[in-house]
Formats: sequence, C-alpha cells, structure tokens
Amino acid sequence: MTQAASHSAVDRAELDKRITFHDADQIMEVDFSDFRFDTSQIVNAFYDRLEERIADTGEDQWFFLVNLNGTRIDPEAWTAYSRRGRALNYAHSMGSVRFDASEETRAQILRAANTEAFDPNLFDNRDDAVLRLRGLPSKRRVARVTHDSNYATADFVRRVSFDREKVIMEVDFSHFTFHHSRDVDDFYDFLEERIKESDRRWFFLVNLNECEILPGAWVRYAYRGKRLNEAGSLGSVRFAAGSETAEDIRLRAETQGFRPNIRNTRDEALGLIEEMRAELLQDQ
Repeated sequence: MTQAASHSAVDRAELDKRITFHDADQIMEVDFSDFRFDTSQIVNAFYDRLEERIADTGEDQWFFLVNLNGTRIDPEAWTAYSRRGRALNYAHSMGSVRFDASEETRAQILRAANTEAFDPNLFDNRDDAVLRLRGLPSKRRVARVTHDSNYATADFVRRVSFDREKVIMEVDFSHFTFHHSRDVDDFYDFLEERIKESDRRWFFLVNLNECEILPGAWVRYAYRGKRLNEAGSLGSVRFAAGSETAEDIRLRAETQGFRPNIRNTRDEALGLIEEMRAELLQDQ
C-alpha cells in the first residue's frame, strides 16, 4: 500500500477531485485514499469544502460513500476528524458507509463507534459498500426530513439587545439549545432582520453560557453565523463557552477566516471589543 501523502496545503481543485456526486443513487462519494490528515487544519479544509459542495447541489440529504484506502489520520487530527464528520453526518447523511480502511484506521473508527454509539458500516470493498447504500431508504422529497420549530419570536426578542452608544449588539444564547437547523434559521432570521432595521454594523457580544449546539445544528449554525458576521459585524466576541462549544468554534476558525475570540467572562469580552474599536479607529 502506498504511504499516504501529507497535505499540509490543499487547494480547492485537489479537494474537488476527491468529491463525486452520483445523482441516480443519491450518493456523495468521498475519496480519502492515500490522504494523510496530519493536522486539524487539513481536516477542517476538507470538511469545509464538503459542506460547500453539498450546498451547491441544492439537496440537503445524501448517502455517504467513503474510500479509506491508504488513509492516515494522525492523533493530532483525530478529534477534528471525528467532530467534523459527526456534524456533517447529522446534517446531511441518509446513511454512511466506509470501505478499504487500513487496520490502523479501522481500529480508530471502531473505537470511536463504541464511544459515540454509531454504526461504523465498514466494508472490505466498494461494491459491497454501494450495495449496502442502495438498500437504505431515501429521505428525500416525499419523506424529506422537516423540523418543527422549538421556539417563538418572543423567545428571541428578550435575548437580543442593542447598545447604540457603544455600538454593541448583545446576543444571549445562555441556556439555549439549538436542536437542529430549524432552530438556527429561526433565530438567525430574527437577528438578520433586526440588523437590517438598524441600517448599520455592530460589534457582536455573544453569551454562550450553557449553550448547546447539537450535532444536527452545527453545520447550519456555522454557516448562518459566518453570513451574519460578514454582513453586519464590526467584530465578534464570545464568552462563557463550554469546552465542547469552544472546541467546535476553534476548529472552524482555523480555516474559515475568523478569530474565535472566546473569553471567560463578559467583562473580558467587553475589554476585547474596546481593543477592536481602537484598532478600527487607528485604521481610519
């Protein structure tokens, strides 16, 4: 078996060669063959592109077929690989199978499956893997997954405030749970409307104390958060994030062009906003 090459810098064209959509079978095939995930940055770059390519198809739901022939996942990259893979599966997978894994990679996946309670669906060859996917029911269109809203507009109103003197929009996600994409869209639709009404940009101060972003909500949360920041933010600071949420934010920050800016307390977060304000004034 050829030793997996390290991809310390991977361009979009290289990644796109490894992502194929088989429309007739509703399968997204991902080719990790002879690919070495040696850093979390490489993991994040690959999964960022997977999310983008899925969005480009206009279809939310796909079967995932993953070629692991000669794949290496270094210990430094395993946490990112596991977390990003789990989020992508919860958001977009109707079923996932993997094939041709090396003994080392197979062992890593089986350990994760035992810990995180998912079916690893490991096969020795591609034909058997495809056959397995063809036997699974599609969730598209007729049986498309839809989510009921867990919140009303009144639940968001009390969680958003504007300090016009300091140009700060404070968003209180404390003790709030994003169960799925519908919860994310409902809250972020409200935030976008409020910012449009204000007709200006704001510093964002985000309280994440005991906030839960469940795996099925993470892809949409990251997408809507990035879009809102690009459209309406002078700078964003988050505080009181739990370890799980903070880890996911830092992972995505590595490749998505933003600083995680996580602080322990509200006062520390406000201090960082003042530093950002001073930097903006210097640049003017």
